[in-house]
Amino acid sequence: MIIYPAIDLKDGQCVRLVQGRAEDKTVYSDNPGAMAETWQQRGAAWLHVVDLDGAFAGRPVNTLAIRAIAEAIEIPFQVGGGLRRREDVAEVLKAGARRVIIGTKAVNSPEFVKSLLDEFGPDRIVLGLDARDGMVAVEGWVATSNLPVLDFADTMKGLGVTTAVYTDISRDGLLQGPNLKAIEDMARHSGLSIIASGGVSSRENITALRALEGCGVTGAIMGKALYDGKITLAEALEAAGE
Repeated sequence: MIIYPAIDLKDGQCVRLVQGRAEDKTVYSDNPGAMAETWQQRGAAWLHVVDLDGAFAGRPVNTLAIRAIAEAIEIPFQVGGGLRRREDVAEVLKAGARRVIIGTKAVNSPEFVKSLLDEFGPDRIVLGLDARDGMVAVEGWVATSNLPVLDFADTMKGLGVTTAVYTDISRDGLLQGPNLKAIEDMARHSGLSIIASGGVSSRENITALRALEGCGVTGAIMGKALYDGKITLAEALEAAGE
């Protein structure tokens, strides 16, 4: 199972928010490239990058920081946040991202996801499945749709999506552990390759997620726990079997 250290970008800095709230911000670094290089040196095989300003603005905002990350590291990384136009997706891929994550736009326009899959391929396009109480959350998590997240996953799988980042917003940034039942239900129901996000904060959490590899859980995103020293990346990688 792959551990994805998270780099959340806001105003060109590396930050963490609690449950996506912009006012609940902790700044960890003002040098995203150096932060990415640190995770690479510590053994990360992938990184997970989020343009938080982009998620709120509906367009990429931290492209310079994304380029800086690409220039600083050799390992691949995926980027999400505000990618709602074809040209924005192309820009972020050109900036150095291996994959992009499509969330809000996928809810509003499934045909947009289909066009991206046709143009760039399923290896470059990842679905962002953000859930609050079983419903899909959108617009940088500030709004909740009337769309059940399992139904949405079915629709996207039918279009050709193969991989999804699944986030239970209620657990994000709280170090309370992931919602294992919801993650297992999503993996078994959807047949997608699921990267778990939200609350992953201990060796025990990672071991529990690794036990779900057989039903499709292939990775876990970690942020606050790594930055706050609750667990080292070496410990997380060992628990994940990397």
